This record gives sequence, C-alpha cells and structure tokens, in this order.
Amino acid sequence: MKMGKGIPLNDQDRIPWLCSLHDILLRDAASGQHVVLACSALKKAYRDILLRGKDDAPPKCEEPGKEGKLAEVKLLVVYLSGSFEVISGRLLKRKGHFMPPDLLQSQFDTLEPPSAPENFIQVSVDKDLSEIIAVIMEALQ
Repeated sequence: MKMGKGIPLNDQDRIPWLCSLHDILLRDAASGQHVVLACSALKKAYRDILLRGKDDAPPKCEEPGKEGKLAEVKLLVVYLSGSFEVISGRLLKRKGHFMPPDLLQSQFDTLEPPSAPENFIQVSVDKDLSEIIAVIMEALQ
C-alpha cells in the first residue's frame, strides 16, 4: 500500500513479510519440496531472515510425528544485477505495477549486494532471459 502511494518501505514494513516467507520456506523444506521464491531481499539482514528466521532460532519441523527434528533451509540467492538506467527503463515500460518507478532510487539506496560467505550467484539482467535461466539452472545442479 505504501509503495503504491510512492512511499518506500522500511525495515518495520519488510520484516514481518520476510518472516512469513521464512515460515513458508521452512514448511516446504520440511516436507521435502524445492522452492523458488522471488523477492527483493535487498539487505543481508533480510536474506538472513529468509534463511534463519527473525531471531536465528533453530528451525523446527512442524510435521506431525516429527516433532523436534530440525528442518534445513538451503538458500541460493540469485542476484539479478543491472544498472539504474537499464532497470529504470524497464520499470517505465511496466503498466499497472504496484511499485512506481519513482521508488527505484530508494531500492538502490537500500541494496546491499550479496557477498561471501552468502550462497549466491550474480547474473546480469543485460543477458537474454534464456541465458539468465540457463545460468540459474546450472547453479542449481
């Protein structure tokens, strides 16, 4: 709602949403599923929440009959990198999206690109979509 009004989100806005995503990842990992999650986890702290939850509490499996078993979330961050100009040009072509192009600068200001020891790959958005997909699929092998 804030973004639709041109107001950037802050940590208080993002953290509950990231915790919900963590819970979904944890639930699906505990049931043996592989998950693709697309979101803008702009800061390392946000990616840490996706991986470990808000308080770094050890994840517990909630499946009946498996109480106390630790569920593991393996997270590969796919960092789609691009210049402000390229991404801005693409945003301007989108119609009906909740995020107005005017907020792009705030996203770049907030961005903390992934770095070691995070498990990530960096893929340029300058590549064709088929190339981007191929790089990601190769990394998942």
